[in-house]
Amino acid sequence: MLQRLAVLQENAVLSEMDLHFSRFIARLAQSEDDNIPLSAALTSYMVAQGHVCLDLKQFAGQLFPANPETELPETARLQLPALNTWLHSLQHSRVVGQKGDYKPFILEETRLYLYRYWDYEQLLARQIHQRLTETDSLEQELNQETLRLGLHDLFHNSTLPAGETDWQRTVALQAVSNRFCIISGGPGTGKTTTVVKILALLLAQKTDLQIALVAPTGKAAARLQEAITQNKHRLSCSVEIKAKIPQETSTIHRLLGSIPNSPYFQRNAQNPLPYDVIVVDEASMVDLALMAKLVQAIQPHARLILLGDKDQLASVEAGTVLGDLCAVLDNPPSHPILNKLSENIVLLRKSYRFDDNSGIGKVAHAVKTGNAQGALNALKTADSNVQWFSLPINTRLQTALREQVIAGFSHYLSLINQRSQDPQKILQAFDEFRILCALRKGMYGVEAVNRVIEQILKAEGLIKSYYPWYVGRPILITQNDYTTHLYNGDIGIVLWSQESRNELQAYFPATDGGEPRAFWLNRLPEHETVYAMTIHKSQGSEFDNVLLLLPEQESPILTRELLYTGITRAKKTVSIWGKEPVFTKAVQARILRNSGLGEGLMSAHTG
Repeated sequence: MLQRLAVLQENAVLSEMDLHFSRFIARLAQSEDDNIPLSAALTSYMVAQGHVCLDLKQFAGQLFPANPETELPETARLQLPALNTWLHSLQHSRVVGQKGDYKPFILEETRLYLYRYWDYEQLLARQIHQRLTETDSLEQELNQETLRLGLHDLFHNSTLPAGETDWQRTVALQAVSNRFCIISGGPGTGKTTTVVKILALLLAQKTDLQIALVAPTGKAAARLQEAITQNKHRLSCSVEIKAKIPQETSTIHRLLGSIPNSPYFQRNAQNPLPYDVIVVDEASMVDLALMAKLVQAIQPHARLILLGDKDQLASVEAGTVLGDLCAVLDNPPSHPILNKLSENIVLLRKSYRFDDNSGIGKVAHAVKTGNAQGALNALKTADSNVQWFSLPINTRLQTALREQVIAGFSHYLSLINQRSQDPQKILQAFDEFRILCALRKGMYGVEAVNRVIEQILKAEGLIKSYYPWYVGRPILITQNDYTTHLYNGDIGIVLWSQESRNELQAYFPATDGGEPRAFWLNRLPEHETVYAMTIHKSQGSEFDNVLLLLPEQESPILTRELLYTGITRAKKTVSIWGKEPVFTKAVQARILRNSGLGEGLMSAHTG
């Protein structure tokens, strides 16, 4: 079996990590049963694909890989065992345990977990279960008359038609009355506006509340801070309460206190966070491990409020926590705890940025609901803020992109050449335009497109890229660095140092709303050029204008969640370059990740 797994690794189906892990488990298992190293390789593979576990039912009796992306010898594909045979092997292996065991793998029904992911899922389920069920003390603490008056003052100016439910008011009442609440909705539906009102209601109940506002990335944290600052001054409440609504935001990593070269944090169950309310924006981007570590560090009495768009892409790492929790809305809950969870999830439907009749709104809604033809029709209708372009052949890509690239990036580059260089304004101007790609590799992937863009800008004299480092180079951090507090997804721009016009530094937005942070180039963690970026990396960001570049062929990565996320990064205009069959197939495909969070919530009720 190990030899056959090695063939899959040589053909780039499995990674070196998958193969090494499989060999390690084979030695640990001390067994001749081929199903054990096979299970180890597949579980490692599934985690790398974003799944929390390997669901044996999904693969039993099938060929692996089922649909190889590249040509693969038929003999290299594996015939996976029947479900009963597979389960028997795992149930009798010394490396596989059940709930309560401490072994490399945990088997629950037909789901096989790496122990640490099973433990993360169980921990998260217990914490959410506890917050959903312990509401008695909260009801006793609340001053109902203060709450009634606060709801009236903050929501009496609703512009909704008579008889239509004010979902923002509904979610505010839910959040104040419970220790756990999810607010989901698309861009511009008022998630942050609603949270500011929730904070005002809570502070009216208790003026000395300690509140933390966090997001997964520095960019998302900065956007959260900007939204909080703008919205708090519009509230119909006292000046004293407005003053107590915090404006400072941070990343989750910073809140928990990163420990250099360690997966652990300073804040945990033994050293919990000192906050009464924790608000997490862009929660769809938070993976299982990080969410579990966050809830573990929250005190039992504290409220946890998650904001996010359940229809967006899931986290890059393993787990789709927000999607798993919101899945209870798709079917009538069959368990009391799931019913309670569904009551604590409120969907904001009305977009105040663009409605379903605007170009972007129409396209986004059609993609979200799987209506490929409706999306194409909307893109081809004469609407100035959405456009469809047939994908140019790769040899003409540079020519085709030239006009868009010059128009999109000239403004930020012109600010660099001004005598008084303002990093803040330059960073803001860079967000006016972005090219988003579905893939990293290939002629229409990020790596190739960034090279093409540099060639265009250099030919126009807008940049001087004679060396890897040049003034104006935008960079994307690709690896968390807890020493510099630069994290995967952070975007900065290389400029002349404010201290010395003879040296270059990289400037990044501050997460606390202050002046941009400057770093010497030799201190930067792993990074790459970012005129174009993957849609995955764009999560948590917004740009005035977006060019969405699709590949020429179908790919498992292309899904409706990917397209929806890319389209909704745009505030003003979006143009999609692609081939209709590829676009149609992507709209019809959905992300399905294996997890047992729902089952974990139910078992937490009885165990």
